Amino acid sequence: MRSYLLLMMGGTGTRLGADIPKQYIEVDGRPIFTYIMQEYDQLDCIEGMVIVSHADWIDFVQEWAEKLEIKKLIGITAGGQTRSNSVLNGLTKLSEVADREDCVLIHDATHPYVDKEGTEQVIEAIATYGGATLGEYQYDTVYQIDGDDFITETLNRREIVVGASPEGFRFGKLYDIYRKSTQEELEAMTSAGAIASANGIRMKVVPCSMLNLKITYKNDLEVFKKTARAYFFDK
Repeated sequence: MRSYLLLMMGGTGTRLGADIPKQYIEVDGRPIFTYIMQEYDQLDCIEGMVIVSHADWIDFVQEWAEKLEIKKLIGITAGGQTRSNSVLNGLTKLSEVADREDCVLIHDATHPYVDKEGTEQVIEAIATYGGATLGEYQYDTVYQIDGDDFITETLNRREIVVGASPEGFRFGKLYDIYRKSTQEELEAMTSAGAIASANGIRMKVVPCSMLNLKITYKNDLEVFKKTARAYFFDK
């Protein structure tokens, strides 16, 4: 079983309020996505990667891949109208090289760190269960709230995890699900994990061993700016 990566970065990132999509913002002289791309390129467990880029930025992504001498890049494809359309585009490109029993990992560029050990464990879990994801377990009290931000219930934190990247699946089964879905179904779909679970794929959770940062708002970007150098360069 070979393992491939879909690096998802086709969105516009409007909630950040920046002039350009957040994945292309430079931190320490490099776009955010290049940190993730280079880390995966150096992982022995990854056979190759497909980048799903915003259509207007494909040439920019190609330039950086060449500049960093990325060896495992299979190709760059444009994102679709929705997240699920973008995943389908990536899977279609990956179908040029992947077999049904191969593993496909999906990493969202808004998660700027790569958990190397966790990624290897996700791949091992996929071989056993068919699907797996990194997840952040919750150790603080977790509440459910209503529309006015009042607490309505205290939840059992032992039964709650927050999804992280990557999540992964057997390529053939996931590709079948996306190909056979109608456009209406694709528009209603959210994460690949939710789609897989709804279609009978068991999802094993592998505990995250590092900061599960997701860059959505400006304060998230500031956290990444303060931690990127320590994580990527001061090793």
